[in-house]
Amino acid sequence: MKKSVVVILLALLSLTVSSFAYHKFYVGLFQVNFVPEKKMLQVTARLFVDDLNLALGKKYNKKVYLGDQKETTEDVVLLKKYLNEKFNIKINNQSKPFFFVTKELEGDVLVCYLRVNEVKKISELEVFNSLLTESSSEQQNIMHFNIKGTKNTLLLTNSSVRGMLKY
Repeated sequence: MKKSVVVILLALLSLTVSSFAYHKFYVGLFQVNFVPEKKMLQVTARLFVDDLNLALGKKYNKKVYLGDQKETTEDVVLLKKYLNEKFNIKINNQSKPFFFVTKELEGDVLVCYLRVNEVKKISELEVFNSLLTESSSEQQNIMHFNIKGTKNTLLLTNSSVRGMLKY
């Protein structure tokens, strides 16, 4: 009798635990602010570091350790290269280079700080963002903008990697 009760309890426990299966989120958050007094666009990108390491590893055929004690200078070089390939901003129909300022780890999220210099005015802003979309078709890159006091949001996905805003 005791044995059957234990078996039933274990079966119920197993069913309960399996019904709360872990679901991974594939989301990148970006904040883009125009600072007219500095003639600069500031970009903060928040990406899950494990997804980023996986994407860089696949793309460059190398084990990458961003945000880890094993991180190398080459890992950061690959990150910058990846960002340049997968992220682009056009202002007033002109492609503008961004500069990688720094990065920091917040829990399991790598926060990258970027800037675009010599931005005098913005009437049109086009963004290309395909970061991590090759790793997961579920990847969503949510971009929040604060330009001239106007707030906008773009949702970029695997099927829609470009967005345009007019001011």
